[in-house]
Amino acid sequence: MSDTLKRRAAERAVALVGEGFRVGLGTGSTARHFVSLLGERVRGGLGIIAVPTSETIHAQATEEGIPLTTLDETPELDLTVDGADELDGDLRLIKGGGGALLREKIVAAASKRMIVIADESKRVDVLGRFPLPIEVVPFGLAATRRSVENCLRRMNLPDETSLRMAANGEPFLTDGGHYILDAKLLRIDRPEELAASLQAIPGVVEHGLFISLATGAIVATASGVDEIGRV
Repeated sequence: MSDTLKRRAAERAVALVGEGFRVGLGTGSTARHFVSLLGERVRGGLGIIAVPTSETIHAQATEEGIPLTTLDETPELDLTVDGADELDGDLRLIKGGGGALLREKIVAAASKRMIVIADESKRVDVLGRFPLPIEVVPFGLAATRRSVENCLRRMNLPDETSLRMAANGEPFLTDGGHYILDAKLLRIDRPEELAASLQAIPGVVEHGLFISLATGAIVATASGVDEIGRV
């Protein structure tokens, strides 16, 4: 049922893409549905260019025949469509479960609109149930991790992080060559404050709190599709 809902949200979002649009392509299971549906429209004659947020989505978009560009060539986008690991009522997000948070945030920030597509399981009253990804450089990992955990402790949050591991038993590497620390915080009552505090730590490249980036959301439920914000 979840996959059906994801595709339903993607179907609504792909209808927002107009001729000549410059589109950011998000990463994740819901975003893959969007890329597949967008590919169908492109093969039907829709003229767009797109910027993928990960190597995985780059490969899928290429297979779908979607013309690709980069932010160096096209620094401003009309629309980015991406999924989320969590979404609250103020369009604040946790992203990065797939490890593409840095590129996803760069692309979202370069877009006039960012639309989140999700199934109803991603909606929460308070962020934090999903572990917060924190992307860090490998150099000085222990020192950076200690600073991150001290930051969490100061905010009265659970202060243990785990280094994300790959299937081969080595640390997971992002497309940018960084590591990810996952923080199981359970409840983030002050996401803006936490975001600013984490960003100030040397060695932290980016974090998975997306605040003031999403302009709207399309959430598929068993009874229909809800729209939040400006879609």
